[in-house]
Amino acid sequence: MHARVAAATTAALLGGAVLILPSPHAKAGGRITAPLVVAHRGASADAPENTLDAIDRAAELGFEWVENDVQRTSDGRLVVLHDASLARTTDVEEVYPGRSPWNVRDFTAAEIARLDAGSWFGPRFAGAKVPTLREYMERVSRNHQKLVLEIKNPELYPGIERQTLRLLSNEGWLDPVHLRDRLIVQSFSAHSVRTVHRLRPGITMAFLGTPPVARLPRYAEFADQINSDHRSLSSDYVSAVHALHGPHGPMKVFAWTVDEPATARRLAGFGTDGVITNVPDTIRRALR
Repeated sequence: MHARVAAATTAALLGGAVLILPSPHAKAGGRITAPLVVAHRGASADAPENTLDAIDRAAELGFEWVENDVQRTSDGRLVVLHDASLARTTDVEEVYPGRSPWNVRDFTAAEIARLDAGSWFGPRFAGAKVPTLREYMERVSRNHQKLVLEIKNPELYPGIERQTLRLLSNEGWLDPVHLRDRLIVQSFSAHSVRTVHRLRPGITMAFLGTPPVARLPRYAEFADQINSDHRSLSSDYVSAVHALHGPHGPMKVFAWTVDEPATARRLAGFGTDGVITNVPDTIRRALR
């Protein structure tokens, strides 16, 4: 997740964007317990981000929660990739040299399937593919994992919220069991978060960002969590979020991207409910 500015319409509406994830780890017996650890784009320090290898590695390390990013191809297929461009994490510049800036929305799913999404990370992962969301969901289900799904750049893909929900439903992820504690949908776009909440009120929604405290009650109307850049959080801010109720209960706070043990311990002291990290095993050890 990058702290880029959300769509202009979102800024006009709410002046920021935030996300959060559900966690049972806030307090137990009156004492603060360790925040929940979420593997950012899978175990992305050990395997190429947002690939099946990355979520398999997270499963090997014993992490239930993984986070991903969803975008759409020119022929309407949903794929798992963080950047709007394919250039950073694939060999698209070599395979399609004349198609700069190599944006996801300018390529068909079949064209993207030709790309190598692993060699940039290391020779061991040569030939890894950009997964479709359907392929990704099948692997998450097989691994018995839980998912924080980010709708990425929704302003580029009109209707992506409804399309994503349709695919999740087809894959069995909108039943009561999954909605209770296995799925979070998030976005930097307040409009996108509102849209998903309106279409499927049972989904736990997260808003990415750090809205001003005075505006938090407005976010609580459609978001269950606030997921902030860890550098923007304080103990007082976390307490302000915790004082509010979202659609499904008390609001929670997750911090990203937390890769330093000292930072993780500081956030735990604030009462932060979860941390999203590229190095989940390192952070888990630090929080123990």
